[in-house]
Amino acid sequence: MSLSEKAGDDGVVTFLIRHTWLGMRAAIEDELSGFDLTVPQFATLMMLDRRPGMSVAEVARACGTTRQAANEMVAGLQAHGLVVRSPHPTDRRAHQLHATEAGLELYGKAKPAVRRREEALEAGLDPELRASAREWMLLLAAACGFQELD
Repeated sequence: MSLSEKAGDDGVVTFLIRHTWLGMRAAIEDELSGFDLTVPQFATLMMLDRRPGMSVAEVARACGTTRQAANEMVAGLQAHGLVVRSPHPTDRRAHQLHATEAGLELYGKAKPAVRRREEALEAGLDPELRASAREWMLLLAAACGFQELD
């Protein structure tokens, strides 16, 4: 019996993606424990490497969490000297976030470990299938209005 047959005709894509995400998150969380980082903390450092100056609200949207949860997570990064907050130049209620040198260094060390774990998880997949799956995920995310990948 194929995996598709096991999922059944009612294999709702949303739940298949959720099961995949939960499995991958656990694997990546395990990998990141050696760096004393969680998946949301790693994701935040990754985003701040790409887009310095994001607000907590932007981080929350990109991580798919609440502003309060993102604020607490950022406070943890800040307490460890990995992120700093500075006043936003045009919005006095918001702060800009920047990864510190130590934060970028830790992200730089953790990123190859995360990639190795992802590659190990994908090792049994045909390279063409891997590329197609990534393209499908990006297109589906865009169709859902997710723009943080720009």
